[in-house]
Amino acid sequence: MAENEKKVVKAEEKSQKPEKKEKKKKEKKEFWRGFRSEAKKIVWPTWKQVLKNAGIVLAIVIVCAIMISALDYVFGRGIPALAQLF
Repeated sequence: MAENEKKVVKAEEKSQKPEKKEKKKKEKKEFWRGFRSEAKKIVWPTWKQVLKNAGIVLAIVIVCAIMISALDYVFGRGIPALAQLF
């Protein structure tokens, strides 16, 4: 009797597997449809905007590098000078 129950359970499991595969296929199709529709909404910047933004980033990087270098120089000279005072 236990063997019959095992066969019934296995048969039920097999019948559920195709449903899961079909569900996954539907989910994948829906994902790609959504992806395509969202990809169509992308607005890329113009070349002029890209160059302007790159210039701004470059300028900020240079300013930060100068500030860090200045602080490094000040602390490099200041800490030994303070040590000599005490």
